[in-house]
Amino acid sequence: MTPKFKRILLKLSGEGLAGESKTGIDTDVVRSLVTQIARVVALGVEVCLVVGGGNFFRGAKNATADMDRSVADQVGMLATVMNALALKAALLKSGVSAEIYSGFAVPQACETYHFEKALHNLEQGSVTIFAGGTGSPYFTTDTGAALRAIEMHCDVLMKATQVDGVYSADPRTNPTAERYEHITYADVLAKHLNVMDMAAISMAADNKLPIMIFALKEPDALVKAVCGEIKNTIIE
Repeated sequence: MTPKFKRILLKLSGEGLAGESKTGIDTDVVRSLVTQIARVVALGVEVCLVVGGGNFFRGAKNATADMDRSVADQVGMLATVMNALALKAALLKSGVSAEIYSGFAVPQACETYHFEKALHNLEQGSVTIFAGGTGSPYFTTDTGAALRAIEMHCDVLMKATQVDGVYSADPRTNPTAERYEHITYADVLAKHLNVMDMAAISMAADNKLPIMIFALKEPDALVKAVCGEIKNTIIE
């Protein structure tokens, strides 16, 4: 299999790590994911990872009347650090070099994000995991993923989802939804397609960062996606 990209950023949902339980971390899911990442690294692809924290806490969506949005987002950012630690541990156990860089300081757990250090780590062939979002509230992990992908000069931002691309509506509830093979950033924004938040799409558009949307559910989905051998949608 021949990879289409030299350097990727893979955006994962926190819920994706939870498996069927929908909460916490499913070790079998993590093990499967790490096996795929190891295969991608073996193909010579440099890999960045961003993972959400929805399996523990969904930031603003879990905020209550008693919790300020800024505080809720901080809780959500801490959840992404927990997921990053689990992924790093699994990667190291599999013999894959990995390092975490957090958008806000958690020195006892991981390195604080520094552009040059992270880029050097990536160039050395180590999987580079970005946690803590942008380090600021009111930004989603989608926006954090777009930002880090641009900073790391990635060839593509790959977002793993439950569906195999971008649709005109949710295909799980609307069987007549139209699937797009390719779509422009402008059309995603104009049609208000719920694929990534608008800030992330706008940032990708401004910096000409292609986005691939694909489903992670089939065997070896990540490897196939990197090699262009899986159904997907490209936003560019």
